[in-house]
Amino acid sequence: MMSISEKAVSCMISSVKLFSYFEGMKYLLLILFTIISIPLFSQEAALSYKVYDTKKQKNIAIDDIIKDMKNNDVLFFGEEHNDSIGHMLEATIFKKLNEAYPGKITLSLEMFHTDIQPVVDEYLAGLISEKNFVKEGRAWSNYKDYQPLIEYAKTNKLPVIAANAATRYSNAVTKSGLDILKNFPKSSLEILPPIPVDTATGRYLEKFADLLGGHNMGSMKIYQTQNFWDATMAWSIAKSFKTTNSSKVLHLNGRFHSDEKLGTLAKLQKYSPKLNILNISSFSSEDFESPDWGKYKSLGDYIIITDPSIKRSF
Repeated sequence: MMSISEKAVSCMISSVKLFSYFEGMKYLLLILFTIISIPLFSQEAALSYKVYDTKKQKNIAIDDIIKDMKNNDVLFFGEEHNDSIGHMLEATIFKKLNEAYPGKITLSLEMFHTDIQPVVDEYLAGLISEKNFVKEGRAWSNYKDYQPLIEYAKTNKLPVIAANAATRYSNAVTKSGLDILKNFPKSSLEILPPIPVDTATGRYLEKFADLLGGHNMGSMKIYQTQNFWDATMAWSIAKSFKTTNSSKVLHLNGRFHSDEKLGTLAKLQKYSPKLNILNISSFSSEDFESPDWGKYKSLGDYIIITDPSIKRSF
């Protein structure tokens, strides 16, 4: 006959075994649920966006864009910064590009500044923590939307360009105009585009004036800042073709920067005329169920519209 202590030990062992069994079953069910959910999530996500090729004038799949990149060098993804489906598609496109053209893809981001390129490189190399990367890299408040791209780049050892100009420089331009850039020391100019920076006229200026409600001294200084951002991102992309082994770039920016192939895209064409460039304009649309593709055709090579009923990321 077992003693009381022996019974206690036996009960404890039985409890541990039972707990382990249920814990094991819990994780097994979690794994099975995840495996089953992946195709369901993909199917649900696929119903939340539509892709249109403006040249072929027909609906296409994301894979068609990937195929078109075979003979092209740069793909602009013009996003709405709070579009959850758009962010999911960016990560999907980045992954598919690397699978189709392994080792040839560089990711370029408006969301990080040229002066923190060393911080980006340090994180990708696994030398610093994500906490330090987010803090010292001055990541946007919605960094979670871009985190999958950064982590994929890190895992697959792909370069990431911190493409935009730091706020201290853009604030200086907004206050004093583009000429202020001439006064910065050489060490600063090394992370800024060549000066003088052109200020675009024509359609881009018209769009910007409409956005800000007309021409005035204040809006024109802001417009110079817009052109400064465009030039910095374009210069960063152009420079990457000389400093990395990559032959294709996926660049993410707010869609105003690249819609109608203006802004950053137009400046990149000036910096590197031989590059073949495609652009996506992605946004949520109230006519999602029955889109009028004709009114969007001037925006880019591909139009992606997303379901406006999907919750925004912020």
